[in-house]
Amino acid sequence: MKTFSAKAQDVERKWYVIDAQNKVLGQVAVEAANLLRGKNKTIFTPHVDTGDFVIIINAEKVVLSGNKEGEKIYTRYTGYVGNQKVETPKQVRARRPELLLERAVRGMVPHNKLGDAIFKKLKVVVGSEHSHDAQQPEVYEIK
Repeated sequence: MKTFSAKAQDVERKWYVIDAQNKVLGQVAVEAANLLRGKNKTIFTPHVDTGDFVIIINAEKVVLSGNKEGEKIYTRYTGYVGNQKVETPKQVRARRPELLLERAVRGMVPHNKLGDAIFKKLKVVVGSEHSHDAQQPEVYEIK
């Protein structure tokens, strides 16, 4: 018996829609990351992009558990002296609500070229309408 290794050109990709309304941020991010990587497929191969496309709608209505809305911080550094930027999820939600989900999912995929290719298949939308109807996405329910 030989070990199966998927080939990138043989992977059939599907489109999924996840509704983030009143769902916990981490749970939505875990499901999206698993679909993007292809971990739900039997042909999953760690070094090959076997995942599907994911559209997350209602990004502005995602919920954070506990006191994370005001206490969690996102830190970034511009590269200039004294320019460390610190934001709370409440500030990020006011500025760009889709960034909360993008950052959460980005942290759950590999941090290399494969992860960059996987992350490009994520589409996060503010509101309930998306522009990918032609791909006939399936609704994915989070338990």
